[in-house]
Amino acid sequence: MIEISALQSPINNKLAITGSKSESNRLLLLNKLFDNVLTLKNVSNSEDSQLMQKALANTTELVDIHHAGTAMRFLTAYFSIQENRTVTLTGSARMKQRPIKVLVDALNELGAEISYQENEGYPPLTIKGAKLSKDTITIPSNISSQYITALCLIGTKMENGLTINLDGKIISVPYIQMTIELLNKVGIEAIFEGNTISVPFTAKINHQDLQVESDWSSASYYYSLIALSKNSAIEISTYFENSLQGDSALQHIYADNFGVNSVFNNGILTLKNNKEFVLKDTIQLNLINTPDIAQTIAATCVGLKVKCVLTGLETLKIKETDRLVALKNELDKFGAIITITDDSLSIDGYNEYKEIPTLETYNDHRMAMCMAPLAQIYPIRINNEMVVEKSYPTFWEDWKTLGFTIKSI
Repeated sequence: MIEISALQSPINNKLAITGSKSESNRLLLLNKLFDNVLTLKNVSNSEDSQLMQKALANTTELVDIHHAGTAMRFLTAYFSIQENRTVTLTGSARMKQRPIKVLVDALNELGAEISYQENEGYPPLTIKGAKLSKDTITIPSNISSQYITALCLIGTKMENGLTINLDGKIISVPYIQMTIELLNKVGIEAIFEGNTISVPFTAKINHQDLQVESDWSSASYYYSLIALSKNSAIEISTYFENSLQGDSALQHIYADNFGVNSVFNNGILTLKNNKEFVLKDTIQLNLINTPDIAQTIAATCVGLKVKCVLTGLETLKIKETDRLVALKNELDKFGAIITITDDSLSIDGYNEYKEIPTLETYNDHRMAMCMAPLAQIYPIRINNEMVVEKSYPTFWEDWKTLGFTIKSI
């Protein structure tokens, strides 16, 4: 457990943030599919991306990805097309509770041979690599964009390519667009129009040096920190205004709702307070395209003691934990009066509270990091703080660089 206390002076620092986990994992799998012809720079140093690299290099029959959800989805698809190879793909206790039936059903319909070792619809999986002959699939599009991305990536190696028909409301559209744009960037002519994605078979791609942009989800904690600070600024790199990452919407969300301005200059993003900004009484946001920043936004609202209505959060229930329940449990410790549904979170007001809150992390990296900026307002304690290694291993070191006092208790 650690205790964090507020800074005694305004923030004026510089930090380099690790590469995007989302971009890194897509490019790592693409690179493996095409015989490692890409040179990747600024690959994420997150535990998830390290586990992804180890799994892709694994030549044994057992592949354990612990609690790396993206890796579980992408590798299920990857191993399904590795002919003459059988693997058991497993993970942590929580991973065995995270559904994967929609993806497995789709792959099996295409010709894969995947079965469940324990509970129907959940890892661990036995995957017998096969040649997938069918070239068209319809998949529900309101559950996880990672299922869709997994299919897109292996579609490049299916002999007739792959057409994916998306059934229903499409969630997390920017993550699908990221996948398509990365495919296009390496020379694969994938198309995403309406509710249809077309991925052509591609025999080979040319060598390229590719720079992975830093992780916008990780940037969210610094947007929150500046929103909760006065007369402060921080420079983070490497970020670009026209990003592939959906969470780059932060620059607009935090300018419009929390008075944090973004200034871009050759990959350096400077965040600073807008001294003229007037905070609203209630903030209303639909986060259907940016669910990974919902926790940060909710915590920012609590720090500023503003009300909010956050919608479009249906995917938060199947993440590392049920993030809606976790947010309600932990933000209640700051006096927040919270209502949650299956796809929304509302903060309706605040009660007084006196004790220093001890916050639980639920083995969820984002629960630890989204709460850290609240130390600017209140001393806080965080259990199992090293869960941040999943996506941002140097998080606490970076916060010490900013001047925060972080002590183990």
